[in-house]
Amino acid sequence: MNLLRQPTAVLAVAFACVIAFMGIGLVDPILKPIADSLGATPSQTSLLFTSYMAVMGVAMLITGAVSSRLGVKHTLLLGLVVIIVGAGLAGMSDSIQAIVGYRAIWGLGNALFVATALTAIVSASAGSVREAIIFYEASLGVGIAAGPLIGGELGTISWRGPFFGVSVLMAIACVVTMFLLPHSAAPVRPSSLRDPFKALKHPGLLGIAITALCYNFGFFTLLAYTPFPLDMTAHQVGLIFFGWGLALAFASVILAPRLQAGMGTIPSIMVALVGFALVLAMMAVWTDNKTVLVVGVVVAGLFLGVNNTLVTETVMSAAPVERGVASAAYSFVRFSGGAVAPWLAGYLGETINDHVPYWVGSAAVLLGVVVLFASWRHLTHIDRSLNHEVQRVDAQANSPATLQANT
Repeated sequence: MNLLRQPTAVLAVAFACVIAFMGIGLVDPILKPIADSLGATPSQTSLLFTSYMAVMGVAMLITGAVSSRLGVKHTLLLGLVVIIVGAGLAGMSDSIQAIVGYRAIWGLGNALFVATALTAIVSASAGSVREAIIFYEASLGVGIAAGPLIGGELGTISWRGPFFGVSVLMAIACVVTMFLLPHSAAPVRPSSLRDPFKALKHPGLLGIAITALCYNFGFFTLLAYTPFPLDMTAHQVGLIFFGWGLALAFASVILAPRLQAGMGTIPSIMVALVGFALVLAMMAVWTDNKTVLVVGVVVAGLFLGVNNTLVTETVMSAAPVERGVASAAYSFVRFSGGAVAPWLAGYLGETINDHVPYWVGSAAVLLGVVVLFASWRHLTHIDRSLNHEVQRVDAQANSPATLQANT
């Protein structure tokens, strides 16, 4: 599989995805500097993630309706512009409340962009759905890996630096998308706001969405709370989460397909979830040991990378609905439901101790394993669907007409 052998439109969206996902990790190294500069508590600072995810989750419900009316390109551009505005205003703010509010605007823009980008890449990809999703997750991984590194460097100048950095990077992504992504026709039938709720009536999709909610609880506990017990400089935290992002990217592209081929999709997700829960439990026991926290963050990236790729593939085939609708329904549950995790982690850490947030995160991820196991019988078709798609694409690529066109 050659990830770069894709149409120009797919490469343009993927580049924009790399920039967009930088925004997630870009802020992570400056959480503690923001708290110190503005006199905010960990729970107040963690609201930067909570407001972002809560609005992003709810806004996922409208992404299908918006993109089916505006078209993919205009929806992507709208999302990027909203991110530019939200990040820029956050950088100019002087209170934690204002930053939290502008991060909510940022979340709205990210919802419009991310949901539409995934659909665009899957639809325009030259390969199978599986290959398109791996390509999408590779873009996500590169962006997440680069984000903390850039955020740590900019954060050494000022905690405002990463916010302005996001605005500049998003502006570059906006220009690339504007000139390289062609206009595509809107779907014949515009999506309804009711479609995602109807999709969640399918037990397989609902089960994988709730599983992702539980997994996100642990994910954002790790991401939003770990900078506080680490108590390091923005540059040091950036390097640690850069390692986490590299592990995530490697697992998304290399480990996930191999585990999937050897064990099947659902068993591989369960292994990744159990592994992540054990890492969080280890961090809960040895929270006072910074070496354990650093190793835990990086190792967690491996399990998160496997989970990201395989869960996304599962969502696309879990229910007989349009992929954009399935993505919107799934993202609504996992983001809006998991939005409480960053705030709760900060609250538990400041009112009880630093160990409790990780114990709660580990328990939430294990609950996701239970939910996935209970939903297993509704997801037995996943591997058959994905293999059929791969065979169909291979047959099309090797057809006489295609071979003649390529000679």
